Amino acid sequence: MIDHALFDPANIDAETKALNAEIVAAHAAQADPWSLPIEEVRARRRAGTQASPAMPRSPRAEILTIEGPGGPLALRVIRPQGKARGAYLHIHRGGWVWGAADEQDPWLERIADTCGFVCLSVEYRLAPEHPYPAALEDCEAAALWLAGPGKAELGIHALTIGGESVGAHLAVMTLLRLRDRHGLPRAFRGANLNAGFYDLGLTPSVRLWGDERLVINTTDLKRFADGYVREGIDRRRPDVSPLYADLKGLPPALFTVGTADPLLDDTLYMSARWAAANNGGHTAVYAGGCHIFVRYPGSLTERALELIDRFLMALA
Repeated sequence: MIDHALFDPANIDAETKALNAEIVAAHAAQADPWSLPIEEVRARRRAGTQASPAMPRSPRAEILTIEGPGGPLALRVIRPQGKARGAYLHIHRGGWVWGAADEQDPWLERIADTCGFVCLSVEYRLAPEHPYPAALEDCEAAALWLAGPGKAELGIHALTIGGESVGAHLAVMTLLRLRDRHGLPRAFRGANLNAGFYDLGLTPSVRLWGDERLVINTTDLKRFADGYVREGIDRRRPDVSPLYADLKGLPPALFTVGTADPLLDDTLYMSARWAAANNGGHTAVYAGGCHIFVRYPGSLTERALELIDRFLMALA
């Protein structure tokens, strides 16, 4: 049961309020990303900005290359310092348009060392150069490899999957493809789904958010969907927007979202449908949390990451 008091602005702590104000101000001081060439935005993200500081790259990371539907597919691998208990297939954020597998190494190092998982982040093809279903096909290929020869190669058995924003969308779509196309509904024991974008037709919270860029805004999410899905494709087809899919037979999932996230409805709706499908799991809603608030240090982030740790460890 979700406590309705979480949605009362009076219950947002001072640290979170200050962080959100800093993020909005930092974005307002920067050029609108849609006014810049896409390659420049990608480069700025990689270098880090005031609004979105770059995460340090791990010196422990390796690149493992497998065969993908569009050619060689890179998986960024961070191994645990001790014996591996399982694997975590990670799918990065960035609106299908930006982002890369090496932009969240600290999260993966934490999961590797706390949970004992080999973490593999998929370097999937980006839109608009490679529109739907290219990114999904790459994630599907990575999941199939991990559920097949990857298990033996890495010496593990327990598999988990997860991602943030569009990475959570792609994680769910990957689970659906494994179930429907390959007869592998439970190849992965659980899914860690952080602030996913599950309805490309746009939920009410996305449509009503407006122009304020607290990490993202309505325009950003609409442009992401436009870049990923070509005109003429129904945005609410189950094979495009997983919110409308048959979700039965999927593994337990931890849904994480903040109340100050334009994608709030996506998680509330999807987690309710996940529960109704009897898949199991938990929904964690954090008062005042912005979109993917876990990328910013603070007490709210630590609470969310500790719950993610516990959820994943229980799956090994």
